[in-house]
Formats: sequence, C-alpha cells, structure tokens
Amino acid sequence: MTTHSSTEYEKYYVPEKSKMAVCATIGLILSTFGAASVMNDMTFGDGATTSSWGIFWFGLFFFSATLFAWFRTAIRENIAGLNSAQLKKSYVLGMFWFIFSEVMFFFAFFGALFYVRTLVGPWLGGEGDGGRMNHLLWEGFQYAWPMAQTPQEAVGLANQPVANMGTFQSYEKSMAFSDAAAWYLWLPMWNTIVLLSSSVTVHMAHMGILDGDKRKFNIWLGITVALGMLFVGLQILEYYEAYAHFGLTLNSGIYGSTFFMLTGFHGFHVIMGMTMLLIQWLRSVKGGHFTADDHFGFEASSWYWHFVDVVWVFLFLFVYIL
Repeated sequence: MTTHSSTEYEKYYVPEKSKMAVCATIGLILSTFGAASVMNDMTFGDGATTSSWGIFWFGLFFFSATLFAWFRTAIRENIAGLNSAQLKKSYVLGMFWFIFSEVMFFFAFFGALFYVRTLVGPWLGGEGDGGRMNHLLWEGFQYAWPMAQTPQEAVGLANQPVANMGTFQSYEKSMAFSDAAAWYLWLPMWNTIVLLSSSVTVHMAHMGILDGDKRKFNIWLGITVALGMLFVGLQILEYYEAYAHFGLTLNSGIYGSTFFMLTGFHGFHVIMGMTMLLIQWLRSVKGGHFTADDHFGFEASSWYWHFVDVVWVFLFLFVYIL
C-alpha cells in the first residue's frame, strides 16, 4: 500500500456572499403568482380590474434583472481566469440538472394531456367505469378529440349537476391538421420547419467555434437567433388566428386549456433560449468572447436550444397531429 500523496492542489475559486439567489427566487415567485392570477382572471374573473398583470411584469422584470447581474458577474470571473477546471465541471452539471428539471416540467403537462385524452375524456363520454355516472352528470355528451363540445354545453349551463366553476364555450375550429384550410396555410408546419432548421444552424455555429472560425460562428449563430424570432412571430400569428378567427381560447374546454398551456409554455421557453443565444452572439460580436477551448456560455445555450426543439417535436406530434 502506497503512502505517496500529492501536495499539488488546483485552486478553487469561492465567490463572495451574494443575495442573487434570494432575489431570483423572489422574482420567480412574483412572476409565477402573477401569471396564475392572470389565468384565473381570464377564466373566472368578472371583468374587474386587478393587479395581476402588474405583478407578473414586475416579477418577470425583477427576475430578469437579477439573472443579468448574476450572469455578468460569472462572465467577468471567467474572463479574469478565476474559474478552475473543477468549477467549470460544476457549471456543466448545473446545466444538466436544469435541463432535466425542464424535462420533468414538460413531462407533467404531457402526462396531463395523456390523462385527459386517454382516461378522463372517454369516461365522461360513458366508456368504461364512466358509463355508470355519465347519465347522472353529463348525459348526452359524446367524447371526441379535439373536443368540439364541452360537457357543460352538452347539458346546458343551467342544468349542470355540479357547482358552476366558470363558463366554457367550445371552439369553432381547432389548430389540428385535420381542420387546416390548406397544408401551406397551416402555421404549425411552418413553425416546425423554422425550429428544426434553427437546430441545424446552431450546430453549424458550434462547429465553427470548435474550428476557431469566429466569422462562421457569428454568422450561423445570428441566423439561429433570427429563426427563433421568426418562430415567436409565427406563434403570435397563430394565437391571433385562434382567438380572432377560430374562437379557440383558454375557456374552450380542456382542449383549449391544454393547447395554450403546452404551446404557451413552450413559446416562453423558446423566448428564453433565443435570449440566451442572442446574449452569446452579442458577447462574441461586441466583446470578442469565446475560443475553441472556452465557450461554455454558448455551449450551454445550444444544449437548451436543442432541448426546446425536441420538446416541440413531441408537442407537434401529440397536440397538432394525433
């Protein structure tokens, strides 16, 4: 058994105490509470003016400002050479667990969609064990997906046997491919093409920085950011079309709720990923940051962007196609 031990240790930078984590938590709680209040007002509100939107925007601004200050500090520490190899590995692990938590977040929403479509919907329509209660609760309701008629409409608002928890009205037209006027007018298809293309362009940017070609990196990363903006613009157009022309809203029964929750949260994550990539592009173009051996900020952002693309593939399949 050897008694030899190394006396050489890698310096590990320990930053000073910071209130950033507490501030980020406060901003996240406020923005989440505000967003939930907004949705409650849209569903159950009586039209009275509330402070929900104000709380949401303040919380989002406070959270974003905290992240800006926090990341700026981390970038300055890395440029100063304070980050050791061990610390950089901790950044990698941190990003891994962050993306994993996002996977679980979307897994919960996809699980809710599966539960509604496979179990609850058929039960309300009288299948399986639901046949025993269908004639008592929602007699006359026939289940189909997308749900063109809510159970509430089947029995009438005044005749529903449970407490009224809001008024729900089904849509005139869904966003599914089966309801599209023409394939070339179907916005989800173009959104898919745009987002998958951006996954290719961000990979090209990654290859550029690994080769030490900053010009190639900047061009392909700029194209990726532009495609992300185009995706968001198309989704805004899709939401306008749904609300203004199809009568599809959050109050359009469970189909409207699941559609806007899934696509809305994904759209929010696209905006987050696009902002992250835009910051990396500005760092490279304006600040001259990143080398072939030191580009974790971009690498982590590209991992997140690929995650957003993969989520959209599943969302496109289960929300728009099947």
